[in-house]
Amino acid sequence: MKSIVALQNRVTPWSDGLEPSDAELDALEVEMPLVLAEVDLLDALISQLDRPVSEFDCRRIRRARNRVLVARRDLANRPSGITVSGDAA
Repeated sequence: MKSIVALQNRVTPWSDGLEPSDAELDALEVEMPLVLAEVDLLDALISQLDRPVSEFDCRRIRRARNRVLVARRDLANRPSGITVSGDAA
């Protein structure tokens, strides 16, 4: 039996560029509030899958959706004069 590790260089050659660059890390930092808001929404939706929806669950989901919308709005309305390294040209 052949090990996949022995064939790895043929499939994906190793390079030093596998770590994220500073520009990519900065871009992730800018999008992190949206990612966290979406995780909260997903958590709220998953938590109510195995039980009947209560008033508390409805409020939690509604607030999580509102946080996602606010985070999307803030990300979309970032001032265009301010550039973060890694932004598309």
